Amino acid sequence: MAQLVNRPLKQDSACDQETKTASDSQPDEPPPLDLLRDGSLFLDFDGTLVEIVERPDAVAVDRRLATLMSRLADRLQGRLAVVSGRPRAEIDALFGGDGFAVGGSHGLELRWPDGRMIAPETPAGLTEIAAQMRALVTAHPGILIEEKPFGIALHYRGAPHAAADCHSLAEQLAAESGLALQAGKMVVELRAAGADKGAALRAFMAEPPMRGTRPLFVGDDLTDEDAFAAAAALGGHGILVGPPRPSAAHYRLPDVGAVRAWLESAEKALA
Repeated sequence: MAQLVNRPLKQDSACDQETKTASDSQPDEPPPLDLLRDGSLFLDFDGTLVEIVERPDAVAVDRRLATLMSRLADRLQGRLAVVSGRPRAEIDALFGGDGFAVGGSHGLELRWPDGRMIAPETPAGLTEIAAQMRALVTAHPGILIEEKPFGIALHYRGAPHAAADCHSLAEQLAAESGLALQAGKMVVELRAAGADKGAALRAFMAEPPMRGTRPLFVGDDLTDEDAFAAAAALGGHGILVGPPRPSAAHYRLPDVGAVRAWLESAEKALA
């Protein structure tokens, strides 16, 4: 059984510097198929491997995706990771176990393929924060509260008119609690401070078999920009998913379908 090591991940100031110095260009070229050769692959989940749905608990991993991830894990021999805002346990459950590394909760939780894990202590006060958020849900019934092991999120995809209220309340609660504020696509989250997706990428890249390889990070959200910048700083590339926008990524794929098609072709090119 894997042992959980409860020690905080330190925030690396390099991530902030990378984000500040990241290119403001709008990537629009598709990635070449040979990028995976001698590379380490990092994948966001929602909006990258699967379509974003109104309720996070409604998502599922279909047979095509499960087969693709299994083939990639075999080809890359330990150089594959999913790095997501979802808790690590959810990613493991969706894919039916390990076989690749997982960075959960925006990089706060790390699990290596050999079962080693790092996670912080659960922040205090999440119950009280949830109670204050429920009052906002009463006023705007389409809002969804997602309680996580190290944070809590307000999803307003079902009530887009409530975006300003969600952000205002989250900013207030972050100031009162000292938790980090994380905005995403139609969601705002309060979570334990101390890591981000770029920090997760660097932690995995610091150890074999990823150490010394070229990191590739595929993601769609603003939360992935730290990882794009971290990958570039280590000689690798970010691949933005979705419409063009200013980004630290070097390449772009238009949607989830294009990501899967590119991964399938790139996996075959490794043979």
